[in-house]
Amino acid sequence: MTYETYAGLSREVLLEKVQSVMSDKRFKHVLGVEKAAIHLAELNGYDTEKAGLAGLLHDYAKEVPDQTFLDLIDKYQLDPELKNWNNNVWHGMVGIYKIQEDLGVTDKEILHSIETHTVGSTSMSLLDKIVYVADYIEHNRNFPLVEEARAIAEQDLDRAVAFETVHTVEHLAHQALPIFPQTIETYNAYVGFMREDR
Repeated sequence: MTYETYAGLSREVLLEKVQSVMSDKRFKHVLGVEKAAIHLAELNGYDTEKAGLAGLLHDYAKEVPDQTFLDLIDKYQLDPELKNWNNNVWHGMVGIYKIQEDLGVTDKEILHSIETHTVGSTSMSLLDKIVYVADYIEHNRNFPLVEEARAIAEQDLDRAVAFETVHTVEHLAHQALPIFPQTIETYNAYVGFMREDR
């Protein structure tokens, strides 16, 4: 797999750059998401190079300091409301600006899939769904419903998005944590795919 088309860099160079900004555990995760994204792209007739690159880069900014995100919000005049959130939202929605600065990736579809990989959106492209789901089901993940999530992803990407969103919202609600408004909108847009009678 080469990423020259969309990143202007070989996979080897990108791997070095990605590995240099994160822990070994996080790097192992992004490699898992890259692999899962390529698999889902193959299943759904999508560009495997684009999907693999988006998977590899989705957590590029996950371990940068909070102040970096706050500075990027100011620098790019993003919605000031974002400052009320945290890394869980920032590493995707704000992280794409760090990816552009550090790696020169400009493909809008790739960037959008990374931007929305934790919060989703009401109208997700095929790549958005691939990265969102790949992040949840990659082979290093181990939580009670992961096998069910993987089985659904093999069959129906929209249902996989719904399944993941329903359980993410449930998880946050159980912990009495605030839920990002866009995540609620994603839930409302996709929850219908959970019904057997659709």
